[in-house]
Amino acid sequence: MSDITAVIRVQHPDLVLTQTVTYDQTATVKPVSEAGTDPQSGKYLYHIHSADFDRFEEGLQIDHTIADYEQVLRNGEETIYSFEYADQAKLFSPVISVANGVALDMENDGTAWTMTVWIPSRKQLSQLWEYATDNDIEIELKRVNEYTNPLETDAGLTENQREALLVALEAGYFEEPRDASLCDVAAELEISQPAASGLLRRGMKRLILSSLPTDK
Repeated sequence: MSDITAVIRVQHPDLVLTQTVTYDQTATVKPVSEAGTDPQSGKYLYHIHSADFDRFEEGLQIDHTIADYEQVLRNGEETIYSFEYADQAKLFSPVISVANGVALDMENDGTAWTMTVWIPSRKQLSQLWEYATDNDIEIELKRVNEYTNPLETDAGLTENQREALLVALEAGYFEEPRDASLCDVAAELEISQPAASGLLRRGMKRLILSSLPTDK
């Protein structure tokens, strides 16, 4: 069976954090993929790079998609923030989950989200376009590649990485909001949270490198 890895670009003013990154043109935002989301608190963690965090936070204060935020960790030009979304915020990653896909990587460049998506078939990929059309979201296919399911072959994955990804997928770790935390995945694997985080992070990196051609 062939799966699909696609790089898509989605744009809408109500997509979460887009207004902030438009305000601070030096900023880039990426979800903290190795962190669990607390379904009770509704808080989401992001890596933020910016040359001016004062301006970035000014953008947050006028961003209608953000209800609340907190700076969690600061290290030079990178900071981890915790966000609570406003009711009007649009999220695209849950649509990917409904189509049985996984967002392997996401980044906002100030105008749109660029996502690397792993999804079972072109038919399910088309569901993303249907949702985007119904919700006036601009969507563009940047790249698509069909390949044999990397969790059924090795694709450079170690057995431990493969097991960790399967456990996380079945538990709902990649859903948004998450049905399972990193702690849950670690407990199922009977390893520590840092070890589980490392397996997932390295496994996802191998999936991306094995499934996408390198641009020359």
